[in-house]
This record gives sequence, structure tokens and C-alpha cells, in this order.
Amino acid sequence: MNTTIQDVFRQHCKPLHPRPTGAVARLGPLAGIRAVLFDIYGTLFISASGDIGLADHCMRGDAAMEALRCVGIRLSVGGKEVVQRLHETIREEHVSARKRGVEYPEVDIREIWKTVLGQLRRAGQIEGQSSPDLERLCVEYEVRTNPLWPMPGLGECLEACRSMGLVLGIISNAQFFTPPLFEALLGSTPDDLGFDEHLRYYSFEHGQAKPGTDLYQKAARMLVSRGIAPVETLYLGNDMRNDIFPAKKVGFQTALFAGDARSVRLREEDPLVSGITPDLVIVQLSDLPRSLATPTPPS
Repeated sequence: MNTTIQDVFRQHCKPLHPRPTGAVARLGPLAGIRAVLFDIYGTLFISASGDIGLADHCMRGDAAMEALRCVGIRLSVGGKEVVQRLHETIREEHVSARKRGVEYPEVDIREIWKTVLGQLRRAGQIEGQSSPDLERLCVEYEVRTNPLWPMPGLGECLEACRSMGLVLGIISNAQFFTPPLFEALLGSTPDDLGFDEHLRYYSFEHGQAKPGTDLYQKAARMLVSRGIAPVETLYLGNDMRNDIFPAKKVGFQTALFAGDARSVRLREEDPLVSGITPDLVIVQLSDLPRSLATPTPPS
């Protein structure tokens, strides 16, 4: 029986609990909101490393070796070298993208692993599968370096937003395995949870990452085409630089999620967020629908 991405998440992701932040909630009612867009890592899901982009802080050679073993690969070198090659390859891809004018580039982690495996094979340092399951390898490594769990109240929050008639979407630094995460740990797909299929912006699909505004601009244009103005859109995220800054820049209302000390990022010394204040501060997801006045349908 083939092991799916969802199987790997279910096997390795165990309950996690938010760590207190000491933040003071600043709630609404915020009137006029017709759409809510969400960050994922550190906002909808507890992230053990704080964010998908911060997983390198807990990358370990043993995690790489175990992930490789799971897809039938054996190495004649240690996992530390594998991790170093991963980091170097990502850095090289970022440099190349910046030369092409991408200020905040994103990689597809499948291509990174493919490149690293090719390097190891050419160096005669790899044995085993000639065509391993790259997607499973990526997920086996991710779950060992960045375990995840749904944030308390996630399902109820989304249900309440749907019942208010709000349009729901996603803007997130993410990889190919991010959408299956919902079904794996919540038992529901993004479709089931009410996320509009035309309002899901994952960084790996566009080669653009936050805090760049590219994904936010795309979302804003889509919403405007449907008669929803930026000022009628709320963005919820846990990072003042990656979430609140770009959302404000395109004219969205903003809510800082300060519900878990692992992931809340105030960035107080970062000049990008100087003078920026979120419209709401949310310390638990149940605060969100309670902070929004019921939207008035367009005439």
C-alpha cells in the first residue's frame, strides 16, 4: 500500500498546544469586512519551529537520514552534509531569482531535493532507489524538522466566518505539501473548509514569498474583480513583517495573530514595520469572527 502525504503527516504530527504570549487582545467590531484572508503556518496551524521558513533552525542531520531511509536511499556521507547541501542549493536559487528581479524569491522544495540527490549521486555518495518518491521525501523531512498541529478553535473560527457570508482565502509562504495538511490533520480539504479556490496563494506556486507584496496584489486584483475592495478585506497573520506589512501596503485591513509564542513575530526593530499598527490583535482564533460586524451584502 502506497504511503500518502496525508499518511506521513498523521503518523508524525501529534497534539501541540499554544505557548502564552502575554499579548493583550485588541478586538473589534471592525465593520465593512467582506473577505478574510489567512496565513497558515503559526496562524491556522501551530508550527513547532514557528514558521515554514524558519524550519532551518531545527534542521538536523538525523532527520535527513531518516527521511532518506524512508524512501529507500542510503548514503555514504552523514546527514549534516545533506543539510548543508540543501541550504546551499536554496541560497543559490535565491541568488539566481534575485538576479532576475525577484526581491523575495521562493523555491519549490521538490526541485531542491532533486538537485541535492543528483549531486550526491554524481559524487558516488548515494545508494538505493534511482527514482525515489521525491514528494514523500520532502514531507518525511518536513515533519521531522517542523511538526504541526491545528490551532485551537480553527474549525469553529472558519465555520463562524462562513456563516457570516465572508469570502475566505489564503496567502501563505508554503510548499506543495501545505494544502494536503488540512485534510491530514483536520479531515477536511481547503474546499470543504470554505476557502475560495480562486483565492489561495501559495508562495511555491508563484516563486514569490512574503514579505513581498506580489501574492497580496494578486489577491487584491481577484477580489476587486468580484466587487470587493481592499479596504473590505481583512488579512490575519502572525508576523508583522511578513503578514501585516505587505497586507497594509496593498490596502487590506489587518489582524495580528498573537496566540502562540513560537510564531508571533513583532519585528520591533525592523524598519519595514516602523509606524505600522494592525487594526486588530487576536490571541485566539475564536476572537476573529467576534471582532467582525456581519457584512452588508452588496446592493
